[in-house]
Amino acid sequence: MNYTADEMMTIAAARKFRNGATCFVGVGQPSIAACLARELHAPDIVLVYESGAIGPKPTRPPLSIADEELANTAESVVSVPEIFSYWLQGGRIEMGFLGTGQIDRFANLNSTVIGKYDSPKVRMPGAGGAPLISAGAREIVVIVRQTTKSFVAELDFLTTARCAGLTTVITDLGVLETDAHTRELALVSCHPGITVDRVREATAWPLAVHDSVSETPAPADLELSALRRLQ
Repeated sequence: MNYTADEMMTIAAARKFRNGATCFVGVGQPSIAACLARELHAPDIVLVYESGAIGPKPTRPPLSIADEELANTAESVVSVPEIFSYWLQGGRIEMGFLGTGQIDRFANLNSTVIGKYDSPKVRMPGAGGAPLISAGAREIVVIVRQTTKSFVAELDFLTTARCAGLTTVITDLGVLETDAHTRELALVSCHPGITVDRVREATAWPLAVHDSVSETPAPADLELSALRRLQ
């Protein structure tokens, strides 16, 4: 079955959800990946949303953190301060799934502006809960399309500092992880049909490459069918 680069990216992200893990999820691609993971291999993940939904089981990707689908299917709904103080600062979040506009070699994120802050070319949604998610979650997964405009040598604005633990970045070209010693992102996997040189061309810094880069498993028919039903 044929698939698009975005479908490969979303499916690769969905595979990162560990069954039973408590996962703080953003809207957009992270939520689509979460819904897919719940349907296929991680039915017992505990999703947490910034709006206060704990353990929702959405049957479709929510349009925003205030989507009634989250509240209606949640095990409980708590206040926003409790989400950040008890769940995030309390160390109860195992994985955080985020999107971004720009990322640098150390997995710092910009979701605020492209260009100068006081006269930007593009104004993005802003920080939201991303800085606290990155600071409080034990592991971060970032989902972003890879070009030299998104993988930049220097951020236009620092919205979210890198996570202290492991950060995995899943793109439409491959998978990168932060090195435990250098803290720099390194390419660990290329999606089918993508070469290391192609990934390097889409990166605005000299990309570190793992000693043994693997090929990401192609989407299975079951994964594609489930994803297309969600979308």
